[in-house]
Amino acid sequence: MNKVNLPLLDISAADYGADEAEMIRYRELGTARALAMDNRGPIRFDEAGRLDPAILEAYSRHGFYVFEGVLGADELADIERDVADLLERAPVAKDAKLDKHGRPALGVDCQGRTVGWVRPLSDPIGGTDANHGRHPAKMTEPEVPPDAPAEVMQIVLGSLQFSEACLRVYGHPQLLAVAAAINGPDFTPFNEAVWIKHPRLGGSVAWHQDGWTHWDDPDLDEGTHGFNYMAQLYGCDAANGLWVVPGSHRLGKADIRAMVEAAGSDRLPDAVPLICAPGDVAITNRQAVHGSFANTSPNVRVTINFGFHRRKSVLGVESGGVHNPVTLYDEAYIRRRSRMIIYGIDARRQRFSEETPYTYEPLADSADEWRWTPAARAEVRDYNLQDLGI
Repeated sequence: MNKVNLPLLDISAADYGADEAEMIRYRELGTARALAMDNRGPIRFDEAGRLDPAILEAYSRHGFYVFEGVLGADELADIERDVADLLERAPVAKDAKLDKHGRPALGVDCQGRTVGWVRPLSDPIGGTDANHGRHPAKMTEPEVPPDAPAEVMQIVLGSLQFSEACLRVYGHPQLLAVAAAINGPDFTPFNEAVWIKHPRLGGSVAWHQDGWTHWDDPDLDEGTHGFNYMAQLYGCDAANGLWVVPGSHRLGKADIRAMVEAAGSDRLPDAVPLICAPGDVAITNRQAVHGSFANTSPNVRVTINFGFHRRKSVLGVESGGVHNPVTLYDEAYIRRRSRMIIYGIDARRQRFSEETPYTYEPLADSADEWRWTPAARAEVRDYNLQDLGI
């Protein structure tokens, strides 16, 4: 595949400052630890359709798992075309209303949050009160090359309304079956995004745990705040990918600031990177301590991100403020948001007719209401205003 057309600055490791040499060694050690773990391989089910217990056990123990070879070449090509289109349609600059071709830019007609930007190699939210204060310690910001742009596009939220290829990944029968095995057959959506980690420019995401609503719940366990899938278009490595602290999802609310202070830097000693090939899909527990460093490598990362919750974790909860406006998640709200699962299943059926579609139990008796048609494409505008953030 030809990678999406992103600029690549002609710079060396030394241009990023003295800390880069330490980062290179840290990446090497982290990669070795990651590849020695027992949490990667293809998705496996038994004859009864149950997820392999060894996968469930490894995911439960470590808080993440790399499913290898989930997406084939045809699907990756579809995703690449859609991501290239997103980049072509992106605002010419932050807050611009037009794209580089003079057309109305991606997301300008939406009420919900869509395109997010970041200053090159920066950490915009670490050490701030943003996102309920989930990112208490700032990441190292490498020196920015003098010819770098002022900002680069980092994320597209509500991605299912902009990319049918992403919608089809969302309806992947094996990934939905894994979601049911972990969160129960009545699992619910969370949110969806496309992350673009620009080569030699991509910003960092400070160490954090995703959840914020249930830390003091007496019924809190390792799966209370759900999980995220991260499908990799080009793969990812220690330089451009997500890092996770194994087992941290089981320990409740972590004191991340103290962890960073004890380490003496943002290089947490127990963390490991996600090492993925093109078409791999990682699953990460949202309660695990995780983050990513600025991408000083020449390799772009494109991640198709989407997550799911247990129904009991969201039903009757009043939440929001990060992924959606604050609102009450009642049955009607959850049902309407869950229609995106049915749309994804039907969109995938139309593209990959040889597959057996997944049956989503909560809407199985009304799946015909949510066929993927031109009218449905218009209907899902701003669907992410009903994300289920907890």
